[in-house]
Amino acid sequence: ADGIDILAENIPLEDDKTFELLNAGRNVGVFQVESPGMRKLCRQFEVERIDDIIALIALYRPGPMELIPDYIACKKGEREIDYDHPLLEEISSDTYGFMIYQEQVMKAAQLLAGYSLGDADLLRRAMGKKKQEVMDAQRERFIKGCDEKNQIPKAQAEKIFALLEKFAGYGFNKSHSAAYGLISYQTAYLKANYPVSFMAALMSNDLDNTDKIALFIGDARDMGIEVQPPSINHSEVRFSIAGNTIRYGLAAIKGVGQGASEAIV
Repeated sequence: ADGIDILAENIPLEDDKTFELLNAGRNVGVFQVESPGMRKLCRQFEVERIDDIIALIALYRPGPMELIPDYIACKKGEREIDYDHPLLEEISSDTYGFMIYQEQVMKAAQLLAGYSLGDADLLRRAMGKKKQEVMDAQRERFIKGCDEKNQIPKAQAEKIFALLEKFAGYGFNKSHSAAYGLISYQTAYLKANYPVSFMAALMSNDLDNTDKIALFIGDARDMGIEVQPPSINHSEVRFSIAGNTIRYGLAAIKGVGQGASEAIV
C-alpha cells in the first residue's frame, strides 16, 4: 500500500524488532501465534531466533504442552539439561534435551541402535500407535542395536527406549513446524516493520467480519495507529493508507457491500 515491494525470500531472519514484537505478545494477526494462549506463551518464552518460533509451534499442542514449563526453565538456564546418553546431546541440544520433533526420535534410533532412517520411521509410527506386540519386538531390537553399535548397557538402553516412546507420542513433524514457523516470522516481521500497511491489509482481508475488524482496529490503536472513519470523498473500497493513518474501507461498512462501494469510489 505504501509502494514498497517486499519479496518473502528477502526478509532477513534475524530482525530484532520482530522478536521484540513477539516477546511483547503483540501477535494479533500473526500467523499461527495469534491466539491469547500463544501470545502469553511468547511473552514467557523470550523468542531470540526463528528456531524458537518453530519449537513454540511444535510444543503448543495437547500433550507436549505439559513440557513447556520445563522447556522454558532449561532454555533460560534455570534448570540443568539432562541427557541419558552423550549421543542424545547431538540430537537434542538445540531443543534443550527435549525431543519435540519426530525427526529427532528417528535420528536417535539411527545413531544409538543402528536403525536405517526407513526403519526408524517404522519405529516412530509403532511408538505412536502403541501396539504391544510390535513394541516388544522393537524394544528387543533397539536394546540389541544399542549394545552392538555403542556398547550401551541393557538397563540404559531400556530407559532410552522409554524416553523415545514418550517423545514419539508427542512429536510433531519438524518440516511442518518449520514451514509454519517461517510464515509466522515473516508476518511478524511485516507487522513489526510496516505496521500501518500490515494492519490495513489485515483489515482488508476480513471485510465481512465485523468482530475481527473491531479486534484489528483495537490492536492498531494500541500500536498508536489512528484508524480514520469512512469518508465518502476519500475512502477506498478496502482499507487504505493516508500518511501514518488507516482510512476505513467502504466495503467494511455493514450493509454497503463490494458492488455499491465500487460504484461510490
